Amino acid sequence: MSATENKELEVASKEDVQTDKPTEESDKDEKAAEEENKSEDVEMKEEEKEPEEKEVDAPADSRAKVSKVEFNLQDCTLNVLPTAEGRMVTALSEGGMQFLHASVRANVGVKAGRYMFEARIVENLGPSQNQGPGPKQIVRLGFSTGGSSLLLGDGPENFCFDSEGFFLNDKARTKCGQKFIRDNIVAVVLNLDPSTPNANTVSLFVNGVRRSPPQALPESLIGKTLFPTITYKNATLEVNFGPVSRAPLPFACRMISDAAAADAEQVAASTKKNQVVFPVGLPEQGYFDWVDEFCEKNPDFVELSDRKILEWASKSGILKAKSQGSGSNDKPDAKIGVPALDDWSIRKILASVAPVLRRNYIVPELKSNLIVGDREKALKAFMSNDFERKAVVVMGEPSAASKQHVQAMMIKEKKDKAAIEKQKKAAEEERKRLIELKKAKAEEARKARLAVQLKKAGKEEEAAALEAAAEEKKEEDVKMEEPEKEPELTEEEKKLWYRKTALPDLTEQALSKSYATFTLPAKEEGFDAIDYVWQSEEACASLLKSWILEKKLTQRAEDLNPGAEFKEQWAKWQKVLNEYRLRQAEYKNPAKRKTLQAKKVEAAKKAIEEEKKALLEAGSEEAAKELEEKAIKDAEPKEVDMDELDIFSVEDVMDVGSGEPLFSKFGFEDWTLLSLRCEIHMMLHSFKKDLNDPDRPSFGEKHFAYYYNKYFKKTYNQAMFGVKTLGEVLGFMKTTVKIGETGLLKAEQDEDTPIETFVKLVEDHRRERERRVDAGDETAKLKFSNAQVSVPAAAGQKRP
Repeated sequence: MSATENKELEVASKEDVQTDKPTEESDKDEKAAEEENKSEDVEMKEEEKEPEEKEVDAPADSRAKVSKVEFNLQDCTLNVLPTAEGRMVTALSEGGMQFLHASVRANVGVKAGRYMFEARIVENLGPSQNQGPGPKQIVRLGFSTGGSSLLLGDGPENFCFDSEGFFLNDKARTKCGQKFIRDNIVAVVLNLDPSTPNANTVSLFVNGVRRSPPQALPESLIGKTLFPTITYKNATLEVNFGPVSRAPLPFACRMISDAAAADAEQVAASTKKNQVVFPVGLPEQGYFDWVDEFCEKNPDFVELSDRKILEWASKSGILKAKSQGSGSNDKPDAKIGVPALDDWSIRKILASVAPVLRRNYIVPELKSNLIVGDREKALKAFMSNDFERKAVVVMGEPSAASKQHVQAMMIKEKKDKAAIEKQKKAAEEERKRLIELKKAKAEEARKARLAVQLKKAGKEEEAAALEAAAEEKKEEDVKMEEPEKEPELTEEEKKLWYRKTALPDLTEQALSKSYATFTLPAKEEGFDAIDYVWQSEEACASLLKSWILEKKLTQRAEDLNPGAEFKEQWAKWQKVLNEYRLRQAEYKNPAKRKTLQAKKVEAAKKAIEEEKKALLEAGSEEAAKELEEKAIKDAEPKEVDMDELDIFSVEDVMDVGSGEPLFSKFGFEDWTLLSLRCEIHMMLHSFKKDLNDPDRPSFGEKHFAYYYNKYFKKTYNQAMFGVKTLGEVLGFMKTTVKIGETGLLKAEQDEDTPIETFVKLVEDHRRERERRVDAGDETAKLKFSNAQVSVPAAAGQKRP
C-alpha cells in the first residue's frame, strides 16, 4: 500500500451541476474511477508486496444457526425503499429527498466469530440539481450498534468503508483503499475471533480481492453487538447476507445468515400496535428538552419535525444552513442553498410516507399541537387501526428526572463553551509563545556573540556572568499550569425548571397570531389516550388559562382590524381638524378676517329672515328694524380678554365671541398634541370594540407603535417629541390618556367626548406652559422636531 493511499484526504471539491443525462455522466464517473484504480494498482506493484493473507478458512461449525437474516425495516430511515423481496434497496428521490442519505440495519447483529456480508451497486441515480460538495452518489458499508444513529459516519457507535475508498469512524476519515463502483461485488468482513491474527478488525474486499488492510475496531465498540448497516445516496443496491457468497474470498468465510445463533443477536420484528405521540406544551417551558429526553429514552421512536429534517440534511453532507440561527425551534428558518431543500418539500413527502410505515413516531409540532383544528388534521393522517394515537401534556413544574436532564444539558453547554474558550486561549498563548521564543532566541544569539567577544578580550568573568544570567532566565521562563475548575451550575441555575435556548420556541409573530386559540387535547378529538406527565389535568388547565391571560396583556393582536365605526370617526376628525387649521389661517389674515366678519353678519341676517318677514306682514316695521339691528349688533365682535377667558365655558371654539378662535395661538406643537390626543382617544375606545375580548381591554406601551400604525397607517416616531419614552409623551396630554397600574394604556375621557373638549385641553396646556416659561422654567418648553411632524394642513397652506 502506497503512502498516497495511507494519508488522510480532505473532502472532494464542488461538483458540477447535474446534466440531463445522468446515466452518461455516471458512466464517465465510473470510467474515471476505474482509471484511478488502475493507477493505484501500478503503484502497488512497484512497491514491496503485501504480506500473505493472514485470514484462514473458517472451521466447520455444527451449532444452531440464526433464523432469517434480512433488513430490519423498522430500523431504517424513512426514505428507504426495499424491493426484490428485500434483496435490493433504493430510496425516495422526489424533490429534496434525493440529497438525503438513506440507511438501514440488518435484523441480526454479530457479537462473536468472523462473518461477512456483500453488496453490489445495481444503478447510480443522478440528482436533478447541484447538491454542493461531495460525490453525487455515495455508498457506505459497515456495522453499527443497535439503537445508535442509523447513518454510518455519524458518531462513534459505527464504522464503515465508503465508495470513495475511505474508512470512517466518528470524525475520522482515513484513506484505506480504492474506490468501488457499479457492479463491483463488495464484501465487508468483521472478525471478532480473539484466536485469529486479525481479531477485532474489519476488512474490505472487492470482487474477492482484498482492498484494504484490516482496520482495527474502535475500542469503545469492542465487546458490543454490531449490526450490518448500509448507508447510500442516489444508488440502488443489492445486499447479500448469504449463505452463499457471490465472489469467494481467498479464504472460506461464513456469511451473516450462516452465523451461529450463539455468535449473534437477532432482533424480532415488533408485533405491537405502533404509537404516534403528540407532545403538548407551552413555549419557553422545556418543551423541546422534554422531546429530546423522550427520544433518548425511546430510540425506537422517529421524530417528525423540521429541526430533524435540517439535522438529516447536515448529516448527509449538505452544507449547513446559511441563515441557521433564525426562526424558531418549532419552525427553523434555514436556507441551505439547495432549492429542493429550501422549499421544504421534504416535509410534505414525509407526511405522506410516515403513516404508511410501521414505526413509532413523535410529532413535536409545538404550535399545531396546541390548536384543536391542527390536532384533528394531524390525527386523520394516522389511522386508528394502525396506530395508537396519544397526546402527552408537558406543562407546569417538570418531574425530577426532567429537571436532572435539563441541568445535565446546562452543564454540557458550559463544558462545551469552556472547551472552546480553552482552545482559543491555547491558540493565543501559543502564538504569543512563538513570538517570545523568537525574541528570546535572538537575544540568546546576541548574548552568545557578546560572550565570545568578551572571552576574546580576556574578560572571562564578565562572559561567565553573562552566560549564567542566560541560564537563570531560562529557569524563570518555565511556567506552571493552573489546574482547571470543572464548570458548575450557580445556585440560581440549579433552581431553574427550564433551559434558555439560542432560538425561541415560537417566533413573536407565530405566537401573537395563535396563542389565544391554544387548548388542551381532548379524547373527543380522536386520541386513544392523553397522558399528563408533569402535572394533573386540572393544574394544566389552570396554568394554560393563566398563561393565555398573561399573553393577552403582553402580546399584540396580529389579526386585529379597525372597524367601520372607527374609520367613520377618523374621517370626521380629519375633516374637522382641517376646518380648524383653515379658520386659524383666516383669522391671522386681516383681509380674510373682514370677509369672515361680513359673512358672520350675513349669516345673522339670514337667521332672522322668517321672523323679520312675519313682523313686516303684520305691519310692525319698527319692530322688524329693531330685530335686524340687534342681530347685526350681536354678530359684531365683542371685547374678550383672552388671558382671562374661562376656556371650558367657551361654547364655540371657532369663535370665542370676538371673532377669534380658541386655537388662534396654536403652534405646530399644539396641533401635533391635539391630533395625537384625539388619535389615542379614538384608538383606545375602538381597540376595545374591534377586538371584543373582555380579557384584553387595552394594550401596553410596548405595542403602542404597532397599533398606532395599524389604525392610522402611519409610523409613530418617538424621537420627534424630544423625549425618550411614551410615558413622557403622555405627560403632555394629561386628562386624556395615562398608563394604568396594570401597565395598560387607559383613556380618561368618555367615548362620546366631543372634539371641542380636546381643543380646550390643548389650549389649557399651552397656557400652562406659557406661564411656566414666563416664570423662567425652561423645562416647560417643548422640543418637537418640526420636520418630522405629520398633521393635516389647512387648505391652501403648506404643512409646517
